[in-house]
Amino acid sequence: MSSLESWAYLSRVVEGPSHHIQALLRVGKSADEIAEGVRTRATWIGGLLSQTENRFTWDRAAEDLEFAADLGYTLLTPESPQWPAEAIQCSFGRQQTGAAGKTSHQPDGIAPHALWVAGNTNLAGLFAQSVGVVGTRHATKYGHMATKDLVAGLGGHNYTVVSGGALGIDTVAHTTAMDVNTPTVMVAACGPGEYYPRSNKALFERVVATGGALITEYPPAVTPDRHRFLTRNRLVAALTLGTVLVEAPFRSGALNTLKWVNAFNRTAMAVPGPVTDAQSLGANLAIQNNEAEMVLNAGQIHEQLSVVGEYSAEEQMEMQYPPSVTQQLSRNELRIYDALPPAGRTGREAEAVAADAGLSIALTVHILMDLSKRGLVERDKRVWSRVEQPE
Repeated sequence: MSSLESWAYLSRVVEGPSHHIQALLRVGKSADEIAEGVRTRATWIGGLLSQTENRFTWDRAAEDLEFAADLGYTLLTPESPQWPAEAIQCSFGRQQTGAAGKTSHQPDGIAPHALWVAGNTNLAGLFAQSVGVVGTRHATKYGHMATKDLVAGLGGHNYTVVSGGALGIDTVAHTTAMDVNTPTVMVAACGPGEYYPRSNKALFERVVATGGALITEYPPAVTPDRHRFLTRNRLVAALTLGTVLVEAPFRSGALNTLKWVNAFNRTAMAVPGPVTDAQSLGANLAIQNNEAEMVLNAGQIHEQLSVVGEYSAEEQMEMQYPPSVTQQLSRNELRIYDALPPAGRTGREAEAVAADAGLSIALTVHILMDLSKRGLVERDKRVWSRVEQPE
């Protein structure tokens, strides 16, 4: 097993994901060997020579590990038992086999070689059943309400909620998850010691304190520059079973995450919004263009992520919103029921009901008797009327 200092060194001298590191690891080179090759400028490291030519002297692994530890961070690597190997293999394994045509043209479509983690380091457990929730930083009241409803419901299905810690939808997702005692993971676009946005520092601390995790592939003190957010987005997409987009305008960065979800063959979902609101245009178009499955609640998200036939959101809604007594009537029963006066009004004789319903008298009387047994109508001598029903 390689030393953590070797992994920390590689995390420092290589910006984000590296095809060259992954290729060397696949042919059996250890992190110790790769790190030494970078330091000594060995020719066998191939493309890593040029990738590290401006940083190979940044050899401060011990300092990085100590600095991160003081902030509560641990460095996880592919050799760590807590490493989310299954999620990473499921998403990035297609890249290795050449099957990921959608991501092959994107240099960031590569697995991370190390992750700095604060809080719950059991990433394998956290991501085993997880959902990404992303959206605009400028969430409307509708976006807030929709996110709260979805995340609260996901907690009931035991999902870890994963997002990026930004203002707007991300913040609502993290906060709601913690409010319902559901673990949440924030994937950062900066290194330990940096907070973005700074106004959410207390939120990030709460994530750690409540059993969640902050994770980043960037070493300490790396700043949250724009390109790092786009690179970060692939981790939200890759590490979760699926991602749901809640409110996103036409050029929202959250749409970039959705593209990664589809590239990794994960489940892409989106919540529709008002057609009159530009804040929902990106999400609505994603649904229209078949780039995301439309979902309306947590049950439908769970159904999308479950084994076929294991869970039916429609069946759950049938139980949650049972039909009224009149909605359960057959067509002929409804014709007769509608021909009767409301409760408290003067009743009608069966002949008049039959004529109004367009049915035979014999069938009308038969149905009236059956409806009476079910407590829906009542008879007073020769006339019939409805029985008042609860709302």
